[in-house]
Amino acid sequence: MTVEAIFAFLAAGLFAAVHIVSPALYRLGHLPRAWWVSAAGGTSVAYVFLHLLPDLAQHERDLAETHTGALVYVLALAGLAAFYGLERLVRADRSQAPGTPPAAAADGTFWVHLGAFAIYNVLVGYLLLHRDDDTLSGLALYAVALALHLVTVDLGLRHDHAHVYDGLGRWILTGAVLTGAGLSAVLDLPEQAIIGLSSLLAGAILLNVLKEELPESRESRFLPFAAGAAIYSVPLLLLLDG
Repeated sequence: MTVEAIFAFLAAGLFAAVHIVSPALYRLGHLPRAWWVSAAGGTSVAYVFLHLLPDLAQHERDLAETHTGALVYVLALAGLAAFYGLERLVRADRSQAPGTPPAAAADGTFWVHLGAFAIYNVLVGYLLLHRDDDTLSGLALYAVALALHLVTVDLGLRHDHAHVYDGLGRWILTGAVLTGAGLSAVLDLPEQAIIGLSSLLAGAILLNVLKEELPESRESRFLPFAAGAAIYSVPLLLLLDG
């Protein structure tokens, strides 16, 4: 096993740990839009604009010779639209059952929502070993950004589905990210397929970053948000320049 593979599996373990300890993270989140949550949001937003969006442009160039470059953006849009539709479904169920605990309002909605994030986690885990930047520093930056992003994803899911997420949902997402990491070691997809999956995930991450980390309805702190974005941007820009 290569050093990169070892670090990739360690990163998958980090992602799994985020889900396992999510109930404790949610309690911390009851602080006024806790400073650390805003800092995590800033880091994730920096990752989207300085890494994910340039990656999409690079993928378009990679597929230019086959005249399918535009498909990269179509898939990213599809990923964003799919998760936007999921959020509308969750909100619609809540509006139809005001005052009802989210978990009891619509079990079907919970499973659809959770299933989508399980696929999301499988892709996050799989792409640990199938990214354009296969350096250890690039992997470390990916791991930090995605771990912090998954913190806010957990907070959002628990907010939407209450204790049913604590009891079962977080364990399914834990298994999903580890499954993705395991698949990355035994399943080597063609480059075009990996680009397509990366594009879908990029659109989904973009929507979830904007939904969870820039909400008008929740309290937020600008200074830690800006600090998280600035601190994460420095090593990322140095890596890109290198």
